[in-house]
Amino acid sequence: MRTVGLIVEYNPLHNGHSYHYQQSLKVSGADAAVCVMSGHFLQRGEPALAGKWARAEMALAMGADLVLELPAAYAAQPAEWFGYGAVSALEATGVVDSLCFGSESGDIAWLERAAEVLASEPPQLQEELRLGLKAGLPYPAAYSRAVASLVPGASFEELAKPNNTLGLHYLIALRRLASPIRPLTIARTKADYRQEDITDRRIASATAIRKLLLEGGSLDDTAPYLPPSTLAILRREYEAGRAPVSWERFAQGLLMKLATMSPEALADCHEVTEGLEHRIRAALSEWQPVAGEGVVAALLERLKTKRYTRTKLQRTLLHILLGHSKAMLRPEVLRRGVPYLRVLGFSPKGQALLKRMKKTARVPVLTKVPSGDAPPLLELDLRATSAYALGFDRPDPREMFRDYYQAPVRREDSE
Repeated sequence: MRTVGLIVEYNPLHNGHSYHYQQSLKVSGADAAVCVMSGHFLQRGEPALAGKWARAEMALAMGADLVLELPAAYAAQPAEWFGYGAVSALEATGVVDSLCFGSESGDIAWLERAAEVLASEPPQLQEELRLGLKAGLPYPAAYSRAVASLVPGASFEELAKPNNTLGLHYLIALRRLASPIRPLTIARTKADYRQEDITDRRIASATAIRKLLLEGGSLDDTAPYLPPSTLAILRREYEAGRAPVSWERFAQGLLMKLATMSPEALADCHEVTEGLEHRIRAALSEWQPVAGEGVVAALLERLKTKRYTRTKLQRTLLHILLGHSKAMLRPEVLRRGVPYLRVLGFSPKGQALLKRMKKTARVPVLTKVPSGDAPPLLELDLRATSAYALGFDRPDPREMFRDYYQAPVRREDSE
């Protein structure tokens, strides 16, 4: 069975994702698709609109065959570690033949050239990066400028586009892992990844859909942009009080953490760098609340600088909220790749893949939380589920421990 790998968040799964899925099968010639999907919290440091099992169900309804969770240790990370963790998961299955990702350029050749240069981390890259940061550029811009200076034919503008950036890091990870997985790319159509406005009658970005829902729009308003299965799953999650989840649902817990942690404890949190702990404390002490302003949104606005982007700050606050220390997520830990493969859902084809993986997988494959010693980093996934449940309309202690009893979602295909 030829299998294509997809690295996804599906927040929520929309018509553009369905297009990418169909095209991925076409260009790869695959018979089955394996998705590595972020759990409850995402790469830009945001909580998912709906939880990981609901989004896995969306993926299976679309046609995916196996959904694996990207561990929390990698999910809310800069592109380098997000990409490395996701690619290491696909590689660890032993059953994935190709990786197909969306990109703004739709051209993999120049990304491959850049990955070849960057996989060995040339000293010139670090020097160019240092100069960019010293000039006050945010890290993504400094990195893009550094790469453009080293790779013939690579433009700063193209490198700075988010899907091109992620794609580049997938290719770098494939090289560093010496993976035989074949990379492929498909150009994004209609809506840009971060486009907040809806300009097409059928395709809208996940960002625009979330904005619509979180600013008071109804699910009916999103119907033209979502597969019917996604819409039905979201309705169910809404009715159960498990969606929509946003950062503001965690404001009280975050403020309690920030108010009770010492500057030294804050400085020990992952991604708190260059004295950011003092900036956080100062922002809190000088706060003048504005009626109608979200607490987390207001804090991010006060912390944001040219150097500290909103995405960087969201991830930093998330690591503080979830108690991620620098030691937990140090580079030597992350370089080992995912230490387990957590199954969120599967189809009949996916079940056949799981049987193959009993022989081919390079790490343990988990369909439930083990009763004995858990693999390293799994505790962070369990912690993320407990924290995420506190963002529901009707917090339920049982939801906090759902990892322990929730079986993988199954799609039963008709004969």
